[in-house]
Amino acid sequence: MNAKDIRKDFPILDQQVNGNDLIYFDTSATSQTPSPVIDAMTAYYEAYNSNVHRGVHTLGTKATDGYEQARMKVRSFINAKRFEEVVFTRGTTAAINLVARSFGDMVIEPGDEIVVTEMEHHANIVPWQELAKRTQAELKFIPMEADGTLTMENVEATIGEKTKIVAITHVSNVLGTINDIKAIAEVAHRNDAYIAVDGAQAVPHMSVDVQDLDVDFYAFSGHKMLGPTGIGVLYGRSELLDDMEPIEYGGDMIDFVDLRTSTWTDLPVKFEAGTPMIAEAIGLAAAIDYIEDIGPEAILEYEQELVNYALERMRSVEGIEIYGPESRAGLITFNLSDVHPHDLATALDSEGVAVRAGHHCAQPLMKWLGVSSTARASFYIYNTTEEIDSFIESLKRTKEFFSYEF
Repeated sequence: MNAKDIRKDFPILDQQVNGNDLIYFDTSATSQTPSPVIDAMTAYYEAYNSNVHRGVHTLGTKATDGYEQARMKVRSFINAKRFEEVVFTRGTTAAINLVARSFGDMVIEPGDEIVVTEMEHHANIVPWQELAKRTQAELKFIPMEADGTLTMENVEATIGEKTKIVAITHVSNVLGTINDIKAIAEVAHRNDAYIAVDGAQAVPHMSVDVQDLDVDFYAFSGHKMLGPTGIGVLYGRSELLDDMEPIEYGGDMIDFVDLRTSTWTDLPVKFEAGTPMIAEAIGLAAAIDYIEDIGPEAILEYEQELVNYALERMRSVEGIEIYGPESRAGLITFNLSDVHPHDLATALDSEGVAVRAGHHCAQPLMKWLGVSSTARASFYIYNTTEEIDSFIESLKRTKEFFSYEF
């Protein structure tokens, strides 16, 4: 894989920020979008912009075909058994909320346990907190090791006969921890529990096979995998989705409406009320094509090269503290002594380097780490070792500036 050639497909990267070439190290928040994705969405708006499913005219048929072909593309990409198991949502957050509100309300009873971890994004904690409050269930947390990993011993000890749902991230957006979802799913199912996975940080960076992982639900977002904002995917086993009630009503999800009662249409449209994200689905399909052309295995291998190189270089910076395990996904969360993360991010931005600073929507994890906030550099297929070298020099200059006694 040649990152320098790939960069040519990303027009946004060919610019200067504050007089310096842009170095974009914030993919974990939102990836950049290649020209083929932009072109696919533009073609929809220029050539066949129309609503889906309802119309029989030519533009409506073309729009419907594009939208449903996108669903089939997602089905193949994650190896779902049926296209009915792919529900388009506004993003990972909406997908998790759908599971918690519909499925959770259906299966959780007082005294049941919902198991999560302290490394979760807020989107995979708050919906379960609210479910526990509604149902008088107990929220339990799998203990983490000092490096931010999970042991199967702790997984086995936490998931028990009272556990009904295990909600866990595939890849931590802060630590880069890659959880063994297949093994955790086996423990959950052995205890007659269901497993729901936040895959937002995994799907863009590695091959994900939901059947092999044996998960019940899996959620991810388009904007973290070269696609547009405003669209995500909920994978769910068809037998579970069949039993679930929708949480939004109106539009295409209706089968029959009487004055006082209504019935719902079949999966997956039952969960897609209103006009769906048509252009966004088409853009997501183009993003999948782009990723598959490169190959998920090649992407993972290249990211591992980048993150290992960055870890080695960053450790040369005096006063740096790096969080998370040695073996990790392509991101590094860190702090620089005596420099607040927001000051650090501002200083780096002045040299054209974009990193994320704050609590990364993971305040419980920040508390576990003993900090209020951190900085994070995250890498993808369009980043290079040369950019990492420039980033390191910017870090050193920032450290020197804030250490200077005026």
